[in-house]
Amino acid sequence: MLMGDLLDSANSRAMEDINKIGMILIGIFIVNAVFSYFRIYLFAVVTQKTLALLRQTTYNHLIKLPMAFFSDHRVGELNSRISSDIALLQETFTTTIAQFIRQTIIIVGGITILTIISPQLTVFMLAIVPVIAVVARVFGSYIRKLSKESQTKVAESNTIVEETLQAITNVKAFANEAFESLRYKRKTDEVIDVSLKGAKWRGLFVSSIFLAMFGSIVGVIWYGVYLVSQGEGMSTGDLFKFVLYTVFIAGSISGMADFYSQIQKAIGATENLLDILDEVPELIIINKEVRPQCDLGEVRFKDVSFSYPGRKDVDVLVQINFIVKRGEQVALVGPSGAGKSTIGALMFRFYDPISGQILIDNKPIEDYDLNSLRNRMAIVPQEVILFGGTIRENIEYGKPGASEGEVTNAAQKANAMEFIDRFPEGLNTVVGDRGIQLSGGQRQRIAIARAILKDPDILILDEATSSLDAESESLVQSALELLMKNRTSIIIAHRLSTIRKADKIIVIDKGKVMETGNHDELIAMENGIYRNLNALQIDVLA
Repeated sequence: MLMGDLLDSANSRAMEDINKIGMILIGIFIVNAVFSYFRIYLFAVVTQKTLALLRQTTYNHLIKLPMAFFSDHRVGELNSRISSDIALLQETFTTTIAQFIRQTIIIVGGITILTIISPQLTVFMLAIVPVIAVVARVFGSYIRKLSKESQTKVAESNTIVEETLQAITNVKAFANEAFESLRYKRKTDEVIDVSLKGAKWRGLFVSSIFLAMFGSIVGVIWYGVYLVSQGEGMSTGDLFKFVLYTVFIAGSISGMADFYSQIQKAIGATENLLDILDEVPELIIINKEVRPQCDLGEVRFKDVSFSYPGRKDVDVLVQINFIVKRGEQVALVGPSGAGKSTIGALMFRFYDPISGQILIDNKPIEDYDLNSLRNRMAIVPQEVILFGGTIRENIEYGKPGASEGEVTNAAQKANAMEFIDRFPEGLNTVVGDRGIQLSGGQRQRIAIARAILKDPDILILDEATSSLDAESESLVQSALELLMKNRTSIIIAHRLSTIRKADKIIVIDKGKVMETGNHDELIAMENGIYRNLNALQIDVLA
């Protein structure tokens, strides 16, 4: 309004009044600049803290989800949700929302001033608003859909990168660099196609708003001139002020069109994150009764049947029954795909049986607090995947916060100090991504040291020596025997020579328990599965 007053008073007021109005305008602009600075800074503070909390919440929720969820989702896709989707929200929170609020204030304040200047002309100008609202509704829903599709394509392209880098040895061994490059190119081209489609619709949306608003300005000028000429209570200065504010409002509304489309993109990304956050965490599913940690020992499978959630038509385990007494060493053997490793997964409650019961110390496994249950169990897998830090950090993972002496003692018992001492940095040696800088036998011994440090009541060995050479197997087997001493142990074995001393051997085939006994008893069975497997391995070695 001061601009209009300045124009009206150019010939009727003293220069002193004109200077006063000019100084007021400069003061307003300075205050606006100061507020703009604090608006940007404070929004950045709020945004960074909000996004950090969102990342932490999403990650904390993600790692608590059941194994069935991870069976249905690829790692690269989930990683993209935490990185790409939240990065899109960062731009929205930092810039878009702040500008959106700023433009909203300008529009509301401007319309209020325009109403004071000329209610009649204001009503004429606002006649275009319902049209804009309908256009925004139609375009906004479609832009949000395209944005969600675009983020999904980005997640799929990130998955290719993740999988390729994890399996880079296979990629190079099969000379498939060109194949992987083409696969990634196709997926990123799909990202481009969807993004360009979204850009096209956003462009049409912004252009439509721009045309409508500046078309309305022409109409306002025409109608304003008409009101001035008819002497309807408007002066030339009032018309100038009205047109000036109308231009500001039109610019803000046309700018809000782009902000609105950006917010729709952010909503699409938010929906992807909400899909993850809507998943029920594992602890909520499993916890029925919280109990303190207790000594675990006897394990009993009672008529246990199981099928994986993604393959419900395939019976992995069928009416499994066996008992492992406290401190007993029991081996599970059988052909590949018989269901041996699945038994270990059920012990950790990665999955629940379809029917039957798993009892520990004569109590259903569901009655134990999940964290307490897993804290009293340990597994040494066939394929050990280490974290990319130091040897010390990987061993200490079995008992976070363990002392130097405890870590060293565990490494010695695992026969790991034999090679650790050869490294210049000892326990502080970096193992590389997934432990790539260590041999298979070295990784196995670190995994055993981690299990020793954890000091579990129940130990599961999942074919822990099947991929090792003779020398490494000897060292690892020696460490395993020490680890299994005086604790309940379930040994999933491929090499039958490693389980001859087991207290009991359970032979599983096609998801069923076929034979039970010690080595001598099973060898004595005519046409027995164990006897045939043993004979085959002897022939191979011969």
